[in-house]
Amino acid sequence: MATPVLVCGSMAFDTIAVFEGRFKEHILADRIQSLSVSFLVPSMRKEYGGCSGNIAYNMNLLGGKPVPVATVGEDAGEYLERLTDLGIDVSRVKVVPGTFTAQCFITTDLDDNQITAFHPGAMSFSASNDLSDAKAAWGIVAPDAKEGMFAHAERLHQRGIPFIFDLGQAMPLFDGADLERMLGLAQALTVNDYEAGVVEQRTGRSMADIATRLQAVVVTRGAEGATLLTEGKAIQIEPVRAAQVVDPTGCGDAQRGGLLYGLTSGWGWEDSCRLGNVMGAIKIASRGPQNHAPSRAEIDAVLHAAYGIHLPA
Repeated sequence: MATPVLVCGSMAFDTIAVFEGRFKEHILADRIQSLSVSFLVPSMRKEYGGCSGNIAYNMNLLGGKPVPVATVGEDAGEYLERLTDLGIDVSRVKVVPGTFTAQCFITTDLDDNQITAFHPGAMSFSASNDLSDAKAAWGIVAPDAKEGMFAHAERLHQRGIPFIFDLGQAMPLFDGADLERMLGLAQALTVNDYEAGVVEQRTGRSMADIATRLQAVVVTRGAEGATLLTEGKAIQIEPVRAAQVVDPTGCGDAQRGGLLYGLTSGWGWEDSCRLGNVMGAIKIASRGPQNHAPSRAEIDAVLHAAYGIHLPA
């Protein structure tokens, strides 16, 4: 039977529009001080997103039992209904009256430049989502409001629930002291290679040194796989070749979903990281963070072809 995992982080809507021109042809450099422009965007789509929702979605594909921990607004009904229909427990998703769910509005041009506006909405109240009575085998503290990330970390620590600190796009919010405080509560750290460099710069410590005080550090490297630092060793996790490269959005969250499923299935860090690589490779072949829908058997086939192992029965 699947073991519950508390997936703390944001839930959000992403609205992505495509301007069929080039911003540079409409934004005049000598008039930038009084900017007033409008873009016609014939192509637009809305995606379900946010780290908590994305990680939970990927764990659920594997047959895991994710429990998203997030704050959403009064407009989240369709998102919550979708997760419920997928069999995901939304009992710890808190609706904050009088707010909107966090939303990202992205306009992209033909040169792949982006103009983005982000409204945090209900995410700003994530610290109010109380976990003092929570039970789980593992947790993850993924990007969210800074106060909420610390509140979740403290509560998981007090409950004796091991958790992964997933820095991600919350990186600008954390200085060296903040990072050391969070690492003192967590059992593991997941970062990409760029974030790893920032953590090293801000803490004055290498990833290898940070790993000595944790169960593991996982540094993802995109098409080059990942590096696992655990028990004094640095283990290179070979990459999985993606069927095609379409959209990297949500690949990190897919990796975290695979990693957590492996850990809660009794696997060690190395095989769990391999499963994380598989989930990232599957996700990148699909546009949007939650539109890939492989069967468990299809995931197992990719895992076996890449690493010679199978998902738990």
